[in-house]
Amino acid sequence: MELQLLIGTTNKGKYNEMAAVLDQLPITLLNPLQLGITDDVEETGTTYQENALIKAKFYALNSGGITTLGEDSGIVVDSLANELGVYTRRFGAGPKATDSEWLDFFMDRMQEFKSPEQRTAKFISHMCLLINNAPVHFYGETLGIITDSVEAPLYEGVPLSSVFKPKGFDIVYSSMTEDQKNQISHRGKAITQVKNYLAEYYAL
Repeated sequence: MELQLLIGTTNKGKYNEMAAVLDQLPITLLNPLQLGITDDVEETGTTYQENALIKAKFYALNSGGITTLGEDSGIVVDSLANELGVYTRRFGAGPKATDSEWLDFFMDRMQEFKSPEQRTAKFISHMCLLINNAPVHFYGETLGIITDSVEAPLYEGVPLSSVFKPKGFDIVYSSMTEDQKNQISHRGKAITQVKNYLAEYYAL
């Protein structure tokens, strides 16, 4: 029987990043819109793990029980302690803001922090794979800094990729190739674990 996996996100940028890794498996990837799921998920969790589970359960239920992957991610900026994290997309300009509007607000907020030591940050991704209603969790993180200005074009759904420079690299996420980013990014680390787990679980 054909194995299907629903990637539980309507964020095009996040979906593309995860699909690029999972496409290496002989499975059919689905997104919510393909299944007619247009309702928003209410992220009521206080941790990435809780929100990832909430999303996985929501999309699994609305898809009739298809194996589902939920993901929650965010950034922790040391100089903006407790302001972002699980509330990253709801920060400042808010969840309804365009990527450009959200990033403009964020970069304005960062203007008072001039030195690299004040602009350190950590990207976090937590994923929850729901197979037969049993959750399996995966985690990835990447340290780096926020650049002084936007250094690459914005990718839909992941505006911070244009201003986040991973530790040990001299370019931001958005300037990297897809393969390079997936090897070192927070989401790339987590989704690679998901891929390996699926390959072993289903003997792919």
